[in-house]
Amino acid sequence: MPTTTLTPGYYSNGGTPLIVKVYTGKQARLDRQAIVKLSNDSTHYETTQTTDGNSEAAFIGLEFGHYVLEVSAVGYLTERKEFQLSTQNSTYHETLTLEPDPAAVHFKDVDAAMPSKARKSAKRGVSALKSGNLNAAEKWLDAAYKSVPSNSDLNFLLGYLYYQKRDYTSAQSFLGNATQLNPHDAQALTLLGRLGLQKGDYVGASNALQRAIAADSDYWMAHHLLADAYLKQRDYEKAREQALLAIGDGKVKANPAKLVLGQALVNLGREKEGVEALKSFVDESPKNPVVPQVRTLIAELDSRATAMPNKAATDTRPVASIAGVDSLIASPEPTFSVKPWQPPGIDDVKPQVAQNVACPYDAVIRGSGLGVQQLVEDVSRISAIEHLLHLQLDEMGNPLTKDTRQFNYVAALSESTPGYVAVEEYREEHLGLGDFPDHIASSGFATLALVFHPAMRDNFEMVCEGLGDWRGQAAWLVHFRQRDDRPARIHDYKVGSQVYAVKLKGRAWITADKFRIVRIESEMATPLPQIRLASEHQIVEYGPVPFAKRNVQLWLPQSAEVYFDFRRHRYYRKHSFDHYMLFAVDADEKHKPPAAPPADNKTQPN
Repeated sequence: MPTTTLTPGYYSNGGTPLIVKVYTGKQARLDRQAIVKLSNDSTHYETTQTTDGNSEAAFIGLEFGHYVLEVSAVGYLTERKEFQLSTQNSTYHETLTLEPDPAAVHFKDVDAAMPSKARKSAKRGVSALKSGNLNAAEKWLDAAYKSVPSNSDLNFLLGYLYYQKRDYTSAQSFLGNATQLNPHDAQALTLLGRLGLQKGDYVGASNALQRAIAADSDYWMAHHLLADAYLKQRDYEKAREQALLAIGDGKVKANPAKLVLGQALVNLGREKEGVEALKSFVDESPKNPVVPQVRTLIAELDSRATAMPNKAATDTRPVASIAGVDSLIASPEPTFSVKPWQPPGIDDVKPQVAQNVACPYDAVIRGSGLGVQQLVEDVSRISAIEHLLHLQLDEMGNPLTKDTRQFNYVAALSESTPGYVAVEEYREEHLGLGDFPDHIASSGFATLALVFHPAMRDNFEMVCEGLGDWRGQAAWLVHFRQRDDRPARIHDYKVGSQVYAVKLKGRAWITADKFRIVRIESEMATPLPQIRLASEHQIVEYGPVPFAKRNVQLWLPQSAEVYFDFRRHRYYRKHSFDHYMLFAVDADEKHKPPAAPPADNKTQPN
């Protein structure tokens, strides 16, 4: 068939071409990539495209018929549109406008950068807070605040400080500032809600705690305090619901929520269940200061039940209101957590995904695996210039020492054993541990993507979590975890002559159009106490690298960040790579070892 030009960049080989334009708001182009699904139920035709930089997607060679378009993007509601295609060889246009998803949380960037002097003052203030020296903490935090009054973390710390000093007016002022500067700070919102309970402002407390839960729905303390706020407003059903959520999320730590649950159930007329909850609270927290009051309350309820033996089990009306026990007294004192020096855990924070978008799991796993497999089959060795930044950190993430190095990096790939892909990494010919900062050599960045290699991926449990976004590009999120019944072959630590295999879990971002792995985060599934390795978190970003002489483009590591807690020291490393070269040889040559003897290639503490 003749080729028909559509618009620059789009061509048709016959049939009806379709261009779909995606907008948001007042005909503004969408600021991120969207997935466009086109289907025809009568012909069982279905295909998917992603939008380009102009927020457009093109389909070619379409037959006449009734079609359905579905457009999805992270942070927006999925839009669906039906249309009839009845014109051939003439470009057909459809436009869809996406509405923001009101349930989506849009995080606002907070400028957390501080001048050096302010950072030192803040660090001293935090240390004083931790040691309970409130006057010294006030001095240092106030000095830092004068330099950067718009820093949300400093406003929170000062709010916490004044809460501890029982200066509730100042505490409310600083906590209000913190939540305005960072509306999704669950920690600040929860303390603001607790302050409202302390002052008897139950409506204000409810509002702050509802916002805290919207920011972090798994934070049990926010659910518990909101349950208390509802209890004090005599909204017993909502109190019961929030108490159950707190207990579900907090488990043993959330035992004080059983005090709220028991009182809510009693006031709903479900006295037997209420007494059981109260007794469970007493049994699990016998040293809590309110236990004597709770035992008195239980005895009163038992005596009422004895006095009214003929009350029908189906009668849920409360006999009479009870004199409650203040659950705020039973709750643990508020604490604060310093912004962590390493990223949150893989399972602690799940990136936002588009709602109601089915993940094509088989296609994502197969497509990503083919890309990694092609790399191993076509390439014998890869070399690059590696730039290393090494920092030793304090507990707030501030650098204590800094070191930079540059290496000639080589990775050799081979699949000499069926079901196992080996990667040997080394730097220069005679490099030893003494050439690495703190005598620790790190590697494994080329290896990490092998999680998705067809020969290796069955060692992991994989779940497609949905359609996410990576720097404006639509990407499927895939969670993986090492299976207990399979060997851990991706990553290990070598200490002396001993090798310790590491079980990994992580998340990968895989492009929705070509199924390219663009980012992987991983961490240890369990610590290695035998070598005093408490944690390790890796973030590797991949990008296209063209090799003009071989007319090929490969997706290779662009940067790798590593956070690890080893022997009670915190470290951060950033590796970046450029000037890539590749060496491809025939199959027989590929299984030969590298010409240069590799140095020990795993992370090796001295």
